[in-house]
Amino acid sequence: MDWLGDHVAAVFLALAILLGAAELFSLDLVLGMLALGALVGMVAALLGAGFAFAAIAAALGAVACLALVRPPLIKRLHTGPELTLGHGKLVGQQGMVTERITGLEAGRIKLAGEIWSAKPYDETLVIDQGQTVEVLEIRGATAYVHPLPSLES
Repeated sequence: MDWLGDHVAAVFLALAILLGAAELFSLDLVLGMLALGALVGMVAALLGAGFAFAAIAAALGAVACLALVRPPLIKRLHTGPELTLGHGKLVGQQGMVTERITGLEAGRIKLAGEIWSAKPYDETLVIDQGQTVEVLEIRGATAYVHPLPSLES
């Protein structure tokens, strides 16, 4: 027991290393927070605290890490960029009218290298061939578009 009293910091360092290595296999950030608590206990032991005080400091450090550090880390790791797949990625893109579009009959646009049937988003509009349009919505296989203003020279 005399050896333990002389090497409290080394015991907490070894515990932190073991918990950190175990965290690499579990990947749930619980053992990592416990390892950080063990490092707090090691620092307390290096500052001259006895085993009991260092153990209490380690426990408080681990609880603080579990309560304050882990939740934001988990939230950040579980959120990512929103992926737009399928037709949703075409919304907001610009296309060129290849066949006149009216509210009564669908026309055609060239969008992302493909020909799409298109209707005006505002049914009162008539969009002539050659105009640039922006896709506001995709319903089925029809793009609902709005003309973009063009700069006349």
